[in-house]
Amino acid sequence: MKILHIQPLAIPDVKVVRFGRFRDERGYFVESFRKSDMQGNCYDRCFEGVEFLQTNESYSHAGVVRGLHFQWNPRMGKLVRTLVGRMVDLVLDIRKGSPYFGKIIAYDMPVSRDADYGEWIWVPPGFAHGNFFPEPSQIEYSCSGEYSPGCEAGISPLTRDLDWSLCDPALKVQFDQIAGSGILSSKDRDGLTLSAWRSDMRSDNFVFGQC
Repeated sequence: MKILHIQPLAIPDVKVVRFGRFRDERGYFVESFRKSDMQGNCYDRCFEGVEFLQTNESYSHAGVVRGLHFQWNPRMGKLVRTLVGRMVDLVLDIRKGSPYFGKIIAYDMPVSRDADYGEWIWVPPGFAHGNFFPEPSQIEYSCSGEYSPGCEAGISPLTRDLDWSLCDPALKVQFDQIAGSGILSSKDRDGLTLSAWRSDMRSDNFVFGQC
């Protein structure tokens, strides 16, 4: 796996892993994941001890908004990439005591077959994850915990008590434009507010420094 760099985002525990493609006149070949390279990367130790136990794929129509989802027991981190189209990833810090608690960031992840690289975004445990799709898109994500339906919850991406101050303003404008008439599941649209989650006993599963 040709790791070009690992970049921390505005919330530093959230990382973007850029990896190289090997191109020739036929197209390209890419080794998009190799466990030993990820765990042994000398620039960043964020994957040490992380085991990916489940890989999911989803397709979304243009205008879809998903999230913001998280799980405890087991806690679940997600390594996410766009296969086709354009995903804008959303990440919300829900770790009690974190200096970033309640802050949400967005990262734009379009795919081009002509690019010399691909990207993963790493969303570790302690964060709620979602995305929106300006065009039809297919994504893949590997999870560090198996799905546990009795131990999941979600915060609505539409709730007004999220702090968007660290988000790229242009991506926030795009989110607002899509979310105004977007396609959301009723579960996501009616998800918890941040304040409701903070006062929920289950939120004690995510404490800064313990996730």
